[in-house]
Amino acid sequence: MDGGITMKALQNYVKQANDWNAIFNRGQYDLANEGDRQRLARRIDNELSPENLTMDGELSRAEVNRRYNNLIRVAEHSILGGVI
Repeated sequence: MDGGITMKALQNYVKQANDWNAIFNRGQYDLANEGDRQRLARRIDNELSPENLTMDGELSRAEVNRRYNNLIRVAEHSILGGVI
């Protein structure tokens, strides 16, 4: 596993989540905060569910694979990198 790629995946994931949260006036995720790290872990787990991953079957197999691989990279860095 390339640490640079997975760290970038994690940073991009958190930025995207924070951008969405800003649109809806929700709090921002902070990787230094244990509660936020747990919320991110639950969010990743939720996004990996078959219904959410495939958007109820609406996505192509290629897009599902891309989303899955990205979420796994984020999760691997979060767990193996000691973030979660």
